[in-house]
Formats: sequence, structure tokens, C-alpha cells
Amino acid sequence: MRVFTTGASGWIGTALLRELTAAGHEVVGLARSEASAGKVRALGATAVRGDTGDHDLIVAQAQQADAVAHLAFTLDFAAFEETVDNEVELVGRIGDALQGSGKAFFAASGTPILPGRVATEQDVLDPSGPAGARARTATAVLALAERGIRSGLVRMPRSVHGAGDRNGLISVLVDLDRRLGTAAYVGDGGNRWPAVHLGDAGRLFRLALEQAPAGSVLHAVGEEGVAMRRVADVVARKTGLRAAAVDPAELGVFGALLGTDQPASSAATRQLLGWEPTGPTLLEDLEAGFYTD
Repeated sequence: MRVFTTGASGWIGTALLRELTAAGHEVVGLARSEASAGKVRALGATAVRGDTGDHDLIVAQAQQADAVAHLAFTLDFAAFEETVDNEVELVGRIGDALQGSGKAFFAASGTPILPGRVATEQDVLDPSGPAGARARTATAVLALAERGIRSGLVRMPRSVHGAGDRNGLISVLVDLDRRLGTAAYVGDGGNRWPAVHLGDAGRLFRLALEQAPAGSVLHAVGEEGVAMRRVADVVARKTGLRAAAVDPAELGVFGALLGTDQPASSAATRQLLGWEPTGPTLLEDLEAGFYTD
């Protein structure tokens, strides 16, 4: 297949590019800068300069491709609604261009946060949640399945971990811990985050583009839930900090997320596509020092 992807030089995008090129697919990746374009080319793909505001460019590339992966999103809380507005408009433009083609169009999203129970692929994103506006994007992507497009979502857990992660939520947490002088958790630390190794996430996204039926909602979850106290204990041991419960207010907007129980399952995804995670666990990557050395 010829695959076009946004966010090609990002954390998950590079993992997807490795998977696609290794499988023999022709890949074209959107790159915002020359440095990003260099990363895309180094992975065996063709780089096209532009960003998610360049709707005409993206639509043209989508029309030339057999499959489209949408991974790019600029996380700017000061202009979050405007960013989502742009994304929803872009999804609509892509839908108009691909209508009736049967082409694949899969977008990255996040697993639902449902405190007190395990989120499954059947659960919908809560539009009232911390980043709930992106539920609009998810809804728009899934609606394209009714327009002759093989569209769907690959929902990522809170931690997509691995060597080289500098911007993921575990990296953010460790940076906050260093500033606080404490390996932080909230309450008794029993709340859980779902996690997946980067390589496993990239492989699932490739399988989605190749095989998943229209309307699929997939969970890239390798571990259903890792207790945050266990994360804090490893961070404490690797950094010399003391693991301790903190007031979530000390962590700003991150505090509520850190203290929320949000496990998620990938049972339906595994059954549908035969995907089985094989990479290291989150605690194994923490023990390896990827986030603390």
C-alpha cells in the first residue's frame, strides 16, 4: 500500500513508519520542519513539508494514498478548542475526498477514563473529560465508516513507553518529581494507568491500516493497569528521591490525571487482529533507566 501519515516524525509516528517500511509499504509522511523531514527520510519514507493547518496539501496526499494515518496533534491548552476545531474540519475534508473509496483512514486517540472500572473498546470518550473536546474528532472519524471509508480509531493508553521517550506522560511525571524532590503518587497510589511499549503500539497501528474493518475502535493496551505507587517506587529507587503521597494541587493540571484510576482492556482488539504485545513492561523500561538516567 501507499500510506500517508500525519505526525510522521513524532513518537508514535516513527514507530509506525518502521513497521510500515519493514512490511514493504510505500510511506509518505507529513513533516513540519526540515529536521522532522530528515527523521522521516531516515526511516525509509518520503517527507512532505507542511502542518495540520495545510488542509489542501493533506487532502491531496490522502487522495493519492491507499491508506491514511492521522497521528498529529498540537497540544496547546491555551488554544485547545481552536486546535480541535481545525482537526474536526480536517477530518471532514479528508472524508469528502475519500468518500466511497473504501480506503483506510485511522486516527490516534486515547483510551477512555472511567474511574472504578476497566475501559473497553465499546466505551465512548467522555466529551466532558480533561481533553474531552477531542471526542469530537473521534466521533467525526468513526462517522466516515458510513460514507464508504474504512475508518477507525487506535486508542492509546496514558503511557506509550520506550527508550528515547522525552515528551510522554511518564517523562512529564519524572520531571515533576525532580522539581518537587519527591517521587509522587496520589492517595495510596493504588490507582492504575494502562500502558504499552512503543513498538507494540506501532505494530497495532500497522495492522489497523492493513486489516481492521470500518468502524473499528482498537485499544493499543499492553498492560491493563499499572499502579502508580509501583511507578513511584521505581522512580524513587532510580533517582534517590523519596516516594510519597502528594496533594494533587501541587502538580497543577497533571495532578488530577496522576490520581485517577483509569485501567483499560485490549481483549477485543487482540481477538480481532491477533495482536499480542511482546515489548517490555512500563516498570521494566523504568528499571532500565530510560526515564531517569
